[in-house]
Amino acid sequence: MSKAIKKPRKARILDHAVLPVESLEMARARFSALGFTVAPDGVHPFGTENACIFFADGTFLEPLGIAQREDCEATARKGNVFTARDQAFRFRNGDNGFSAIAFLTDDAKADHKAFRKTGFSAGKKLSFSRKFVNAQGEKDKAEFLLAFAADLRSPDSFFFTCERVAQPKVDRSALEVHENGVSGIVEIVLSEANPTDFQYLLQEVVNNRDDEAHSFGLEIAAENALVNVMTPEGLSAYFGVKRSVAGRGLRLEGIILSVRSLAAVRRTLEHHATAFREMHNRVVVDASAGQGCFIAFQEQASA
Repeated sequence: MSKAIKKPRKARILDHAVLPVESLEMARARFSALGFTVAPDGVHPFGTENACIFFADGTFLEPLGIAQREDCEATARKGNVFTARDQAFRFRNGDNGFSAIAFLTDDAKADHKAFRKTGFSAGKKLSFSRKFVNAQGEKDKAEFLLAFAADLRSPDSFFFTCERVAQPKVDRSALEVHENGVSGIVEIVLSEANPTDFQYLLQEVVNNRDDEAHSFGLEIAAENALVNVMTPEGLSAYFGVKRSVAGRGLRLEGIILSVRSLAAVRRTLEHHATAFREMHNRVVVDASAGQGCFIAFQEQASA
């Protein structure tokens, strides 16, 4: 009998970053001061809400607020991994931070089975739908299926794959145009004292067995972005940022965004009186209330 030929792995596409915030009003004000266009509020059926920042490359940021705390707590007790992880993050870290990254998938059920097989499943799959509203007020429904992955040694970060079961048929192009010129996410930055302790988890969630070690950690390439885990020393040297906690475990620290012109970013931040610094050919803005993590702007020739 001939053995079945395994399909080669294909790295997943980074979809979005989840940023818990104290309130969407605070997040909207902060991201507007950074030169972003912020989408109208969206409400989840399990008690959370968001005000997303969409980019032309298909990625986005998801500032995540609490719409109904009672619903969040009730669904978390019933096994909703998304609300349970959000509640736990806020309990341990407060209401501003960076808790999760999501990757696109066309088969969340298969991902869930794979996460269970490798010991990285964070719990039950989650199926839900919500209304989507664009800048012109056009409405449609979006439906999703999520599969979750995590490591018990790292309680303040989790990962999930997102299958878009139903796409809203509305034009969101106006929401993808930003005063600061951002076109997408190019890198997610994490920290950990010994990054290789988590390489198997990250290889599984990115779906890429190849990683590249560097002097301050390791990188794993998603199809459209890098996942970069740095030591605290690397975080300080490259971004001027201190690790957000003293203990062990993966911490989601920052996001690098592509722009056409750093000069335009500087003008935008200066216009809004937003503090920044320049390091390694990037403009860096520290985490702040409503922002959750540091944001670095990087000039891309093709941006």
